[in-house]
Amino acid sequence: MTARPVDSSGDILPVLSPSSLLSGAPAVASALRDHLRVFTGDWWEYPDRGNPVFDLIAAGPMGEKDLPALAACVTSYVMEYPAVRAVSDVRASLSDGVMTYVAVARLESGEEAPVRLTI
Repeated sequence: MTARPVDSSGDILPVLSPSSLLSGAPAVASALRDHLRVFTGDWWEYPDRGNPVFDLIAAGPMGEKDLPALAACVTSYVMEYPAVRAVSDVRASLSDGVMTYVAVARLESGEEAPVRLTI
């Protein structure tokens, strides 16, 4: 797998040579970031597909007690990605109404890719 590099705000960077493309774990990590940012209903062609975490949040106010359910939801969604074999080192935190999810995806290639979602 190869992917175009992006900057910290997600904007695609120019590729001046094939060696500038991401490959291996960095390419999968980039694709996973995109995968996590597509929420249920975002994709007009398949409105039932996408990260379902907002469906849980829409049910009512979330607090620390809800973090395990939110983290499990995101972990399950990461596991649906074809290149991911396992997810480990899952940490979720809540601060000022912002949830941060951090984990490590173990890939079919044997490599590891960082996973991070802030909503």
